[in-house]
Amino acid sequence: MEEAANPGTPRPTVESGHEAPHRDVRGGGARAAVFGVSDGLVTNVSLMLGVAGASPGASFVRLAGLAGLVAGAFSMGAGEYVSMQAQRELFERELNVEREALHQSPQKERDELVAIYEGRGIDPGVARELVDEVMQDPDLALETHAREELGIDAKALGNPWQAAITSFAMFAIGAFIPLLPWLFSSGTAALVASIVLSGVAALTVGALLAVFTGRSRVRSALRQLGVTAVAAGITYAIGRAAGVSVH
Repeated sequence: MEEAANPGTPRPTVESGHEAPHRDVRGGGARAAVFGVSDGLVTNVSLMLGVAGASPGASFVRLAGLAGLVAGAFSMGAGEYVSMQAQRELFERELNVEREALHQSPQKERDELVAIYEGRGIDPGVARELVDEVMQDPDLALETHAREELGIDAKALGNPWQAAITSFAMFAIGAFIPLLPWLFSSGTAALVASIVLSGVAALTVGALLAVFTGRSRVRSALRQLGVTAVAAGITYAIGRAAGVSVH
């Protein structure tokens, strides 16, 4: 893929013999959004059902849900920022090393790139001609060496702030869904409503994930529902057992 697709510009489809449209997911925002809402939903519905299983009263369940939402959102946002910033700094360090190598030993770097292309089956003459053309532009040379030698896209190192803010917001949205019924109701009615809303949300999240991955929407939706149900069911059973033992 030579360049990311512009979401606003139609591109030819596979049926016409050309490449299908692509989404630019390199910044980290799309990944953070999907994982954020999924984690928020699974974490908070599990937490709240676990607490509800012990029958402590609606106020305790609401408090647990609110605490889980706030703490989880900050944790997700901070985790995304730290991990992506560390990754970005690592990539930048490797790019600086490669930039220095191109400055100090251009012939050696040229020979390395030629060897890479030859190893992929490109004719030696064509490989040398291609590398000679690349090496004439310092920026292109750095970008090409980074991609071929290090597997790094110098123009797409990720955006830590985008990932952090997206993860924070989407976790909060996912975590709010099982909390919503407890803000207006209590007891069995709130418990059932929370389970139903969380189930519908899990199916929706799974189906949306399939839009990004291109996989079966039904399978993705059922997988997300299964993961959510297992996590929530286990924590509810633990909370129920703990509540009985306390009483």
